[in-house]
Amino acid sequence: MSPLGLITSCDLTPFANFSPCHTVAQTTPYGEPSDHLHHTRLAGHPVIMLQRHGPEHQLPPHQINYRANLWTLRAAGVQQVIGLATVGGIHPQLPPGTISLPDQLIDYTYGREHTFATTLRDTCGHIDFSSPYNTALHQALITAAQSSNIACRPNGVYGATQGPRLETAAEVRRLQQDGCDMVGMTGMPEASLARELNLAYTSLALVVNWAAGMDDDGIDLQHITACRNDGLYRVLQIIQTYCHQQTTVTGNKPDL
Repeated sequence: MSPLGLITSCDLTPFANFSPCHTVAQTTPYGEPSDHLHHTRLAGHPVIMLQRHGPEHQLPPHQINYRANLWTLRAAGVQQVIGLATVGGIHPQLPPGTISLPDQLIDYTYGREHTFATTLRDTCGHIDFSSPYNTALHQALITAAQSSNIACRPNGVYGATQGPRLETAAEVRRLQQDGCDMVGMTGMPEASLARELNLAYTSLALVVNWAAGMDDDGIDLQHITACRNDGLYRVLQIIQTYCHQQTTVTGNKPDL
């Protein structure tokens, strides 16, 4: 049974019933990953967690070594990756506290190392990215949410912006016109790099605020933190249910 990879924005151990962790330091041909790998179990299923912003949340979105992060997870035997995301809600049905499984994305980032094809020895790097998230893993998490009686919007377009600043109201209106339902800063190139490595990747997004201009009260950074901490319990319940389903259903593991 291959471990499930969880790429997180913070330490998740206070929010779920993980088995005791042990950490492993890794190096890659692409430099150092954001953090050590944290090996644990959830509902009996092996899990490897990696904090994308580093152990002290010191790495802004545009300075994360996405290539090293994905590479080190694959080297550790991970085949499935869930990228946890905190996002701003744009769609009227995505208020703070909502959980969403986006099924599409638009990339507005720039200047990030976005491919493993960087030398003449590499293959050209073309990948089919029509559907940026793994369909089977995406559907399995929808099923897990339903089994957990946790409301989860099963689709949406994730707009990936550069950061680290939040967006202007005018920028959010542009994202809305482009068809984005939510906005975050770490969704790319994480998703496309996973596809290059043949990892089954999907995003599980928690809305922690209205995007700029979507609410008359503006953005309160302390409220964002409180909303994140409250919502992570429900997010991790979905993942725990998914892990439980993987460990109890033998001979019927989805081909991800």
